Amino acid sequence: MIILAKLATAVLSPLGSSLLLGLIGLILGLAGRRQLAWLCGALGIVWLWFWSVPAAGFWLAGQISAPFPPQAPQQLPHTEAIVILGGGIIPPDNNHLQPDLNKAADRIWYGAQLYHAGKAPLIILSGGHNPQLHTISAAAAMQQLLRDLGVPEAAILLEERSRNTQQNAQFSAALLQQRDIQTVLLVTSVSHMARSLAHFQQAGLKPIPAATDYKLPYKGGWRHWIPDTDDLDDNAKMLKELIGQWIGPDIQWHAQPES
Repeated sequence: MIILAKLATAVLSPLGSSLLLGLIGLILGLAGRRQLAWLCGALGIVWLWFWSVPAAGFWLAGQISAPFPPQAPQQLPHTEAIVILGGGIIPPDNNHLQPDLNKAADRIWYGAQLYHAGKAPLIILSGGHNPQLHTISAAAAMQQLLRDLGVPEAAILLEERSRNTQQNAQFSAALLQQRDIQTVLLVTSVSHMARSLAHFQQAGLKPIPAATDYKLPYKGGWRHWIPDTDDLDDNAKMLKELIGQWIGPDIQWHAQPES
C-alpha cells in the first residue's frame, strides 16, 4: 500500500502529471490526432511552469497556513506531552555516519523550544525507517539532535514503527494511551498540520497544533514568475498536502486550555 500511495502521489504531482500529459500527447501524435497532441503538450508545459514559480508557492502557503498562524512557545498551553513527527531529518546509512537535516528540520528545533519553555515534560518522537536504506529510525535520528539541543534522554520516548502520517498517529496514540495522555502539542510543518491533526484525532487523541516550517514570502516582483527547481519541489509537497485536506476528514482540533 505504501508503494501504491507513493506511485499515486508521483502521478498527481506537478512533474508527474506534466510528464503524463506529455506522454498522452506523444501517443495522440503517433495516432494522428495532432491538435489534441499539441493541446496536451501545451497544457503539460503550462502546468509545470505554473507550479515551478514562487508566486504559486505563496498562494499555496497562504491557503495552507491560514488556520495555523505562527505562535511563540510561550503562547501555547501546557500539556502532558509533545509529539514531533518525522520528516525533518534523514537517518544515516552505511555511507553516512550522521543524520542529514532537511528543510523541515524546524520541527525538531521547535519541539526543543517547547520543551525548554516547560510546555510538557515528555517528548514523543514519531518516525520509522526502511532498514534496507537506513541504519537507524527517523525517531532515533531526531533524538540525537534533541540531545545536542539540551533535551535530556529521560524526557524522550521513541516511536520507531511508523512509515506514514496515519501510522504516526496510531503508534504514537498507543504509547500515549499507556500513560493516560490524550491532549498533546503536535509539532509538524504547517503544510502538514491539517492532515496530521485529522489522523491524530481519529486515533483518539486531542492534538493542539504547534506548527512550524513556514514559507517566508519575499519581494521579488517579476522574479516571482521565473521557474525554479526548489520552488517546484516545495510547491509539489504543499499541493500534496492541500489535496489531502480537500479529500480528508473534517478537522476540529481540541480547544486550547489555559497555559
